[in-house]
Amino acid sequence: MSNIVIYHNPKCSKSRQTLELLKSKGVEPEVVEYLKNPLNEFELKSILQKLGGDGKQLVRVKEEVFKETKPSIDSHEEIVKVLAKFPKLMERPLVVSAERAVLGRPPENVLELLS
Repeated sequence: MSNIVIYHNPKCSKSRQTLELLKSKGVEPEVVEYLKNPLNEFELKSILQKLGGDGKQLVRVKEEVFKETKPSIDSHEEIVKVLAKFPKLMERPLVVSAERAVLGRPPENVLELLS
């Protein structure tokens, strides 16, 4: 299953745990360190569509930059613009397959993509 991508922050324990869980299940995902290689608006729109539900779950509202800038995140369009401008605000880890996206909080959530 090589069509799995993990948007990863190696400093984050949940992100590291999720990556290890995937590997323990025989999955070698493409690892994208999104802080070094930020996603563009097109990629973010695609991920939000695959994530389904409330896109606000993808935004880290407790980060200092969120508190300082107080961006509006009332629509998917606003969420895309905020995350493109401030990649640090993207919740992690985010694991994406061809059809779906899942947040790895808790890491076991990613097992949904493997079934």
